[in-house]
Parts: sequence; C-alpha cells; structure tokens
Amino acid sequence: MNFNTKPLSAGLYFVATPIGSARDMTLRGLDILASADLVAAEDTRTARKLMEIHGVPLNGRQVVAFHDHSGEGPTKRLTDAIAAGKSVAYVSEAGTPLVADPGYELGRAVIAQGLPVTSAPGASAVLAALTVSGLATDRFAFVGFLPAAKQQRETEIAMLRDVPFTLVFYESPKRVAEMLANLRDILGADREAVLCRELTKKFEEVVRGNLGDLADQFAARSVKGEIVVLVSRKGAVDIAAQDVDAALKEAMKTMRIKDAATVVAGALGLPRRQVYQIALGLKDDE
Repeated sequence: MNFNTKPLSAGLYFVATPIGSARDMTLRGLDILASADLVAAEDTRTARKLMEIHGVPLNGRQVVAFHDHSGEGPTKRLTDAIAAGKSVAYVSEAGTPLVADPGYELGRAVIAQGLPVTSAPGASAVLAALTVSGLATDRFAFVGFLPAAKQQRETEIAMLRDVPFTLVFYESPKRVAEMLANLRDILGADREAVLCRELTKKFEEVVRGNLGDLADQFAARSVKGEIVVLVSRKGAVDIAAQDVDAALKEAMKTMRIKDAATVVAGALGLPRRQVYQIALGLKDDE
C-alpha cells in the first residue's frame, strides 16, 4: 500500500484505531502513522502489530509507551518534542483516544503550551453501539465505566435516573451481571436496554430487551470480550401521543416551533427531531 508520507507539521495527532476488525483503520490514520516523527501508544505491541498488518514501515522511528500511569516525565518529553518541531501520533490500544482511554493529560499539556492538537477520527465503541442499538441517538450521555464498588456504583446510577438521554456504559465481563442487576433495580425493569459485545469482531453479539430481561439472561451467563451497555432515556416509550400534543400546544402559545419542540422533547425525554415533526403537523392543522 502506498502512503501519503508528506511531512506532518509539528503537533499532537490523536489517531483512532480499530476496536476489532483491522480493516476499520482509516486511510488518513495510516498516513499519519507512516509520516509522524514519533509514535506514542498505550500498548506498543498492539500499535506495532497494527502497523505491521497495514504495512506501515517504522524506518527507525521510535514507538514509545504512554498510558494513564505514565506520569509527568513522559508527558513532558512528548510535549517538548512537539515544541521542538516534531510531529507525534498517539494511539490507544483500541478505539478513539481519550474516550475511556488514555490521552487526556497529554492533550491538556500540549494545549497548555499553545501547540497544535489534531484528531484523525475513526472507530469508537460508543458510536458503533449507538448505531446498532435501535435506541434514540439524537442525545446521549457517555458514562463509561461505573465504579467497581457496589455502593458507589448504585449511587452513580441513581444520579442518572432522570437524565433525558440514552445512557451508554462500558463494563467488564466479570461485573456485567451485577451491573445489569443494579441498573434494573434502580432505573426500573421496564427500561429498554441493549448489550453489545465484541463489536466488529468475529463473535459480535447484540442483545436487545428491557433491563429486567437482560439482567435475568446475563445472571446465568459467563461472557467474555468488550461490552457496551445502553439504556433508553426515561419515559421514552411510555408517553401517549395526546400528552405530546398537549404539551406542544401549550408551549407554542409563547414560543417558536423550534423552541417549543426543544423544550417539550427535553421535558418528556423524546427525540427532538420526532417532537419537531409533530409540532409542524400541529401548526399545519391550525
């Protein structure tokens, strides 16, 4: 494969990498990995393997480790390299850096020095899961990993009970059964939910149902792999059409259609696009 190896300008380049299938690597991401003066990685072995799969030559360049426990020394060395005119490509083990992955402190340090930070977007388990979930995607809250301690986990879930967004969690296979039981008990067994496992990989699995169904099913299962759990927004499936109409008619007395749709969608936990279309219909009827 031929790469665009035109020299990169100095800066930090966050490069998304595949979450499963190596073929999900973007062409731009490969160009950056082929051209950067220095490659930094959460896992240097994974980074080297990815580059080897796609035929990206190192040509004597370094692949250095950088992760959440690297501390100030590696952060300063990478920042100093950029300040000296070098281009640094950073990859986490899989997916998009910073999204439940390392890179935040490095990005902050580079920005604090007034140096450029660029993103080469690509695979993300959050977006892949939302795409296949069948749940509302116009507004979502990425929670990431809940606390491992039961009491802290339950407290955080309780804080999310009334958030009017689709909730997206990461969880480990060892804790997913207990996590689903906690979600069921606190958010309600009838809340629509989806569990995605091993997205883009050979044994990809998407299980849809409500929290009661999923908690029961996975209480008796031993699972492996990367897991994303999504939970529908509160009330998204329990609101009668006449209630939406009534709320819109009241809001439209004092607001523009778009503003009324935004307010009602937020209050009822419904997709704004859907509520806006209803509002347009009501306006036409008048």
